Amino acid sequence: MRWAALCLLTGSALGRMHTRGFEQEARISMTNFHSQVVQMSKLLQALDGWLEKAKLHAEAKGFDPAVLLQSRLAPDMYALTRQIQAACDGVKFLAARTAGKEPPKHPDSDTATFDELRARIRSVLEYTASFTAKDFEGAEQRVVPLGFMPGKGLAASDFVTEMSVPNTYFHLCMAYAILRHNGVALGKQDFISALNLRDI
Repeated sequence: MRWAALCLLTGSALGRMHTRGFEQEARISMTNFHSQVVQMSKLLQALDGWLEKAKLHAEAKGFDPAVLLQSRLAPDMYALTRQIQAACDGVKFLAARTAGKEPPKHPDSDTATFDELRARIRSVLEYTASFTAKDFEGAEQRVVPLGFMPGKGLAASDFVTEMSVPNTYFHLCMAYAILRHNGVALGKQDFISALNLRDI
């Protein structure tokens, strides 16, 4: 009788521990998804700073800043304008698709101005800033459809690590490289941006 009672109590305790383990894992997953959005938003904010430096560079050299927007590293690559638009899309899609939400629409235009592109960056940053870790509850079970591959999708965690983050990093790096190639005074710290330093 005592053994049976002990088994029941032990089973109940293990069950609670197992449940708490899943709950903790879910909370960690929610936090991880949100932290990815925060980090990519930080890099998008850095991109806005690069554009400010680019505009000042053009003014100092006496040429129209719009020239930079049509610059590209190779004939078959996106110009700076498209790199910026793709980076913006990457960050908003990261937040929206892993949270199971519909992202806002930002129509692309090859003739977008510096001001219009920076306004687009601010719009995306305002959107991603509205997310909290709670918005990503259940994301670890979510499958994200791939628009360029009808009928196919990725688990949300795979979408983040295999598609969204590397793709967005790519466009951010290309934007940085185009500006640097054209003489804009950017350095590694401009890319990394501010660090959340702690006293130790």
